Amino acid sequence: MEQEPVHKRRVRYKGTHPRTYAEKYKERDPEKYSEDVAKIIQSGKTPAGMHIPILVDEILDFLRIRPGQIGLDATLGYGGHSRRMLEQLEGQGHLYATDVDPIESEKTRARLAALGYGPEILTIRRMNFARLDEVAPDVKFDFVLADLGVSSMQIDNPARGFTFKQDGPLDLRLDPSAGVPAAVRLRELDYRELCGMLVENADEPYAEQIAREILRTYKKGGQIETTRELAAVIAQALSFLPAKERKETVKKSCQRTFQALRIDVNSEFEVLYAFLEKLPRVLKPGGRAAILTFHSGEDRLVKQAFKQGVHEGVYADAAREVIRPSAEECFRNPRARSTKLRWAIRSDCPAD
Repeated sequence: MEQEPVHKRRVRYKGTHPRTYAEKYKERDPEKYSEDVAKIIQSGKTPAGMHIPILVDEILDFLRIRPGQIGLDATLGYGGHSRRMLEQLEGQGHLYATDVDPIESEKTRARLAALGYGPEILTIRRMNFARLDEVAPDVKFDFVLADLGVSSMQIDNPARGFTFKQDGPLDLRLDPSAGVPAAVRLRELDYRELCGMLVENADEPYAEQIAREILRTYKKGGQIETTRELAAVIAQALSFLPAKERKETVKKSCQRTFQALRIDVNSEFEVLYAFLEKLPRVLKPGGRAAILTFHSGEDRLVKQAFKQGVHEGVYADAAREVIRPSAEECFRNPRARSTKLRWAIRSDCPAD
């Protein structure tokens, strides 16, 4: 005789509002608690269980998607951009999408399927977007979108190790099943490598102090296995700063250090190089590509690749200036503030 499943009560929290990720059960189930989630978004916050797509209207204005076209969302994430692109296709054509995250990509697949976007119109492949030429080898795309930011669901979940605001394992891998976590990677780097990573990946002004403190911690027998432990090491490295400016400086250095380590763990620059090198070859003549970047290192690579492509005749045109979110969008979604959109149009000459 089968036993009935044991009912588990949800996590209770103190006060009027949940504070930890585990307590935010409504935010992590936006379909069920849509009214509550809408209120959170209206207040200028991003719910813990979802990701708000950025510059959607501007992207759609540029891509000019028409029914019957074939496109690629190279960074599926929560599926916000994909959903809007699928709406433009009106049931005709096809959208391919890639994502390395096995946890979130399956959630997104189910979410979009529930909206009527099944395999007849949408194909999702769990693979790195650097392999965009393998997504559909015999297909050339009318449009390609790449959103290089980390999804809010990944940032907010302390188990993924992307945030120092709550304690969790120092992981930072976009695909938890591949590579080594950040805690392991950090131990592999010497002083010169640590400084180089912090400067090259995040322009960290206190790279030397932070690198010395990390190595000092290990030398004294300490460990840096969790997000809060790394944040504490950074705070100790900057303890020489005047008290009145220390708190904000430590916060910014934590943000930059976590960014630098995430880029290193996931080989993000190498991946972007490969993506940009292959991009023209998967676009149809006249095909359009849009890329969202979130820090200066990414933006420089995209700008240089598009500029070089125009010079070589690979692209007919490319953005000369970045497109940024409006003040209104940044209020609705504070994580949009650092976003830059660049675009390029494939020339009419055949792809290589």
